[in-house]
Amino acid sequence: MDKNKHLDSVISTHQITKEETLFDKYVKKKNEVKEALEEIYGSNIYSPFNSGSYAKNTAINTKFDFDLVSPFKRNAFGSNGTLKEMYEDVYDFLYEKYKDVAEVKKQKVSIGLEFYADSDGDVIKIDVVPGRELSQDQYKEDENLNLYVYYKYGNIDAGSERIKTNVKAQINNIKDRATAEKDSIRKIIRLLKVWKNTKYNYPTKSFFLELITIKAFDNKTITGGIWDKLETVLEYIRDNVTKENFTLKDPGNSSNDLADTLTSTEKQQLSDDMKNMLDRIEDNDENLKTYFPENSKFKKEDTNNNQYGKNSGMPIPPPKLNFG
Repeated sequence: MDKNKHLDSVISTHQITKEETLFDKYVKKKNEVKEALEEIYGSNIYSPFNSGSYAKNTAINTKFDFDLVSPFKRNAFGSNGTLKEMYEDVYDFLYEKYKDVAEVKKQKVSIGLEFYADSDGDVIKIDVVPGRELSQDQYKEDENLNLYVYYKYGNIDAGSERIKTNVKAQINNIKDRATAEKDSIRKIIRLLKVWKNTKYNYPTKSFFLELITIKAFDNKTITGGIWDKLETVLEYIRDNVTKENFTLKDPGNSSNDLADTLTSTEKQQLSDDMKNMLDRIEDNDENLKTYFPENSKFKKEDTNNNQYGKNSGMPIPPPKLNFG
């Protein structure tokens, strides 16, 4: 099997532009939630913005990632207001507004809105991430935010108020790369997201995969075709993520280590999964299709490669079905 050709097809069939109608629904719903937050909080909130994979151009069409960062002013919930009070207030508002049309749930640092299926059967998911500036009116200068941890987040305890970050810097971390390298990085990130999407409720967040891919490019010589590059990144994750001194610095705050968002057990699971994947692909190239499946909805049958039985009177066998 031509691994490069298959991976190119995986990337192509997962292009977000192929789901234009669904994407437009996401944008419309995101704008609706944004306007609702701005209306209720008025001058206490800066303009919410999308920080997810679409903003970084790393999105795939099988799992849209719309994170709506909502930056609040320092005194939005009183001069002595806590981050927990901010988080709970935003949750209460969203629950009351959307409880009849969506499941509203508290997540690690965000509030999830999963809107019930529409007439087309589409389910829209928006994650609202409340953040608060460090000092009154400081956000306009540095764009730094403090987040509240509702659930235990790897090694970060629930109730922690120590996640300080700069989401705009996280977005620019990919945008500011050299063009050719940036394109390769984005392709690998998309492929890792496709792999992650074959798992159920996998503990490693997409942002972690983005940062570790970039770190691999910073620390390894990554050349060749798309498979060579992917293989090198998989090997880097396998060999480094469980090291005691391994760090994954948040580009929005160098003192914030994303390695802490996974427990030791979860890091070992990620390393083992990389090893098993590499071993199985080495045993048989066809296994690549299991870990990195094409989006069958947009896969075009390659008639040029299916010559068996042509003009021979022999029946042409049905195409092999690959399930991820």
